[in-house]
Amino acid sequence: MTLPENHQVSTDTAVPAQARDRFRIDGHKLIYHVERVYKWLQDALIYPIYMEISPTSRCNHRCLFCALDYLGYPNRTLETAMLKERLTEIAHLGVKSIMFAGEGEPFLHPDMADIICHSHRVGLDVALTTNGVLLKPDIAEKILPATTWIKVSIAAGTPENYAYIHQTQPRDFDRVIENMTTVANLRRKTNAKCALGMQLLLLPDNYDTVCDLARIARETGMDYLVVKPYSHNPLSKTQRYKDIKYNDYIYLDEELKTFNNKDFNVIFRLDTMQRWDHGDHAYNRCQALPFWSYLDAAGNIWGCSTHMNDNRFCYGNLYADTFQAIWVGPKRKASLQWVRDNLDISQCRVNCRMDKINQYLWELKHPPQHVNFI
Repeated sequence: MTLPENHQVSTDTAVPAQARDRFRIDGHKLIYHVERVYKWLQDALIYPIYMEISPTSRCNHRCLFCALDYLGYPNRTLETAMLKERLTEIAHLGVKSIMFAGEGEPFLHPDMADIICHSHRVGLDVALTTNGVLLKPDIAEKILPATTWIKVSIAAGTPENYAYIHQTQPRDFDRVIENMTTVANLRRKTNAKCALGMQLLLLPDNYDTVCDLARIARETGMDYLVVKPYSHNPLSKTQRYKDIKYNDYIYLDEELKTFNNKDFNVIFRLDTMQRWDHGDHAYNRCQALPFWSYLDAAGNIWGCSTHMNDNRFCYGNLYADTFQAIWVGPKRKASLQWVRDNLDISQCRVNCRMDKINQYLWELKHPPQHVNFI
């Protein structure tokens, strides 16, 4: 395992609080899209700001915590020509960003690098969540100029613990670290603006290796390490972690701060962990669905990735229709009305991806008293 060339590890922990989560990972960014929120408040048609895309359902790992294990790991891959055409379309419609992640490992799609570069050319901000095993130097060199951020999902700080949780071989851990070290070196050499990070899902099986991973992430040249809580998908077959409580691990927040310096931060998602422990929502209705969407590896457009396989959340299929036709079509309208009138959000994930956005939108429509005293 080699470190980035000329990399120096600072021990300066005097990092301003606002810099520790400068990407607002433990918050939301809808506050920066005032015009689209205003249109939503006026009940106007809006296109999503952000989309998640699953290029393939194939995965080279079988993580113990996999939220989508109920799908059965089908062998599905989006057709490249269709996907490129639709990416061009959504960019013209006003979608601003996409993240390639989803049901499987993005780099198991044979044309992933080309698809990323095309997405950037048509004006989309592009991000990736990957396990990093297949992010080899030639791929990294091609995609770095086209990518806004790359986040590696790595659920332990030692090869043995990693192999157990990811259900793979320990050598994959070393491959990931080597790959990300190379990416960090390439970023510096090319002056690319891509943010690089790692993400660990905090579990009873890995909490004692989190500090090991923080040290490795800093030495590798990452910008940040996210430590986030588990969020149980009600449809998951695995029940292994559904009753986890994070109060036992809050002490890690202070320990992990010692790794912070001007170039690296650990983002310990304390607020989200406390929300998980509390176990309920700060709103009564899901209102975030117009601002985002999910494309699965079979071409289906979903309103919510948690409820995949529930056709009430499926808007249509991109092999059959354009994105615009799907977004303005009757299935989506019916789905949004059903969500508004019938969805019991107590059955949703406590810390779903849209949780903070839902809190924000709920407050906008249900303001407290004294709001004029700014």
